[in-house]
Amino acid sequence: MITGDQYRERIAKLRPNVYQRGKLVDRFDSTIQGGIDVMAKTYDFAADPDYNGVGVATSHITGEKINRFTHIHQSMEDLLNKQKMTRLYCQEVGGCIQRCMGADGLNALSIASYDADQKYGTFYYKNFIEMMKRIQAEDLTLVCAQTDVKGNRPWRPGKQQDPDLYLRVVEKRPDGIIVNGAKAHNSCSVYADEIVVLPTRNMASDEKDWAVAFVIPADWEGITIVNGAFSPPPRKKLEAPYSKLGISHSLTIFDHVFIPWERVLLCGETEPAGKAALFFALYHRHSYCGCKAALSEIFTGATALAAEYNGIDKAQHVRHQLAEMIQIVDLIYAAGIAAAVNAVKAASGTFIPDTNYCNAGRMLAGEAIYGEYEALAAIAGGLAATLPHEEDFYHEKLKPYLDKYIMRNPAVSAEDQHRAFRLFQDMMSSVWGGHKLIDALHGGGSPVIEKVAIYRDHNIEHSKNLAKKLAGIAIDGSTKGIFRTLYSWY
Repeated sequence: MITGDQYRERIAKLRPNVYQRGKLVDRFDSTIQGGIDVMAKTYDFAADPDYNGVGVATSHITGEKINRFTHIHQSMEDLLNKQKMTRLYCQEVGGCIQRCMGADGLNALSIASYDADQKYGTFYYKNFIEMMKRIQAEDLTLVCAQTDVKGNRPWRPGKQQDPDLYLRVVEKRPDGIIVNGAKAHNSCSVYADEIVVLPTRNMASDEKDWAVAFVIPADWEGITIVNGAFSPPPRKKLEAPYSKLGISHSLTIFDHVFIPWERVLLCGETEPAGKAALFFALYHRHSYCGCKAALSEIFTGATALAAEYNGIDKAQHVRHQLAEMIQIVDLIYAAGIAAAVNAVKAASGTFIPDTNYCNAGRMLAGEAIYGEYEALAAIAGGLAATLPHEEDFYHEKLKPYLDKYIMRNPAVSAEDQHRAFRLFQDMMSSVWGGHKLIDALHGGGSPVIEKVAIYRDHNIEHSKNLAKKLAGIAIDGSTKGIFRTLYSWY
């Protein structure tokens, strides 16, 4: 395992292929730095004794101690520790820890590549194991690039007027393949070592060109990253951990990129390609049951702090609101625990979390975020939007006025009032806050997609039979078995 500083040194060696605001930029551009600092913490946290080793795992491939973000889940305990790690880390930095996407993509491909080899006699799982040895030994950060730009949404990949609107194989050669297309919404691709590319959806039998998965360095020849960087507004005086957050999202363009066969994990196998897409979504939604529990808890804490600083923390309606928010935190996290406890083992040996609990937890998190914003806004009041600029609080003439008139609860100092409301403003009334509002709803899959998955994977006939049995209507079979058939699509 390496340190955060060693990670930074390695990222600094990547060739420049990142564009932002119409310019080729350095990966350590000031607007990107916050995201790099967050990612670096995933290295330092793993070595921090205060976390009791939750970020460390034992490789089932080499037997060596590795960073859990490079681990393939081999047990229920692995899934539980991954969720616990994600929640703890996100609480510590105050937002998305970002590194889970690569780990989730690798776990999905551990299953899909193995199944492809078993069915088609291919070599992908061997490639995968060799890649994992290197990824674990070097403690690499990976980003998962799954979402295609998709073009006209009702049309499947082969029906698009431009076939590149889903990333595809345009040529197969003895030494590798050539791919063309783009992947969207790629968080942290700017400061990842390598990119895990996998399909965005189930593929039909005539869509083999789009059934492709591979892993390549983020600065590979032919890759152009068009980046958008987001972070809370910078502070002039009131330095605070929250103001040091950051994240990047990119459109990653693959312009006739050559992928050597040893880096290919699927190529034309449509059934395993669909599995890779579904399993990545599933693993990522399980990760969300950790990180969104953390983010919801931060909103709960901020709302409670706003109530205390406004002097209304004893009000019954405030306590009821906080109780509802606490319930959301606990239910999201509980869904992740239940998903881990009810995991099943794939043929590859990888443990798969329960699909309905993962989707239920993620759907709840996505739909609850607007209520969390509303609760904090309502209890904090309008000052979160109209707070004077930070510099005004340090102006010779204005400081006495602002310190005097920002006061609420007399037990809380003017500076702490200022710090709290500056945080509330950053969380809700800033570019960062607006970005997170959409990110929290759609990241990992929009709630409507989770609803589709929940209905698909629940054994609704079993539920109907329960009702029939209680009504005295004849049923076919018994209601005493498991309440749903897990992974019918697997």
